[in-house]
Amino acid sequence: MKKKFIQVEVVDQNNRPLTSMDINEVHRQSLRHRSVIILVYDHEGKLFLQKRSPQKKLYAGRWDVSASGHVRTGESNEKAALRELEHELGIRSASLKLTHEIDASSETGYEFVTLYVLEKQNSIPELNSDEADSGYFYSENELDWLVREYRELLVPSLVFLHDRNLLFKFK
Repeated sequence: MKKKFIQVEVVDQNNRPLTSMDINEVHRQSLRHRSVIILVYDHEGKLFLQKRSPQKKLYAGRWDVSASGHVRTGESNEKAALRELEHELGIRSASLKLTHEIDASSETGYEFVTLYVLEKQNSIPELNSDEADSGYFYSENELDWLVREYRELLVPSLVFLHDRNLLFKFK
């Protein structure tokens, strides 16, 4: 797998830009930066989770949020969310709703996370096979059970959002 060079802004504790660096170096040094998470719900209020591709460097084969990614240098949070939604799930949408902002900490991988919601999807998204192996819409009860019984099969960010009641709060 070839290494991707993605430039992101390194930010201070107040989320103000300091410099621009390659994301791999930002992660290696645990520097603060920005990311987005998009939660996609169907018409019944079930949350779409993707199962990460076995080729992914981190958390291969684990269940993850609907879509997520880093905010690139010079890009707005909303543009990054729309880009990731299309890249990972094949969804073109302008109806994202900003729902929450989470401060950078060791629990977020030193990322300032902006959380968006996309509601009322009527079909399974078209998954990018480089990103995800499969996907499924989960009810709140089903996800509670997954977190309780199979926590090790979930990525840390999904568990983080679940434990703070941020997954079904906005639907």
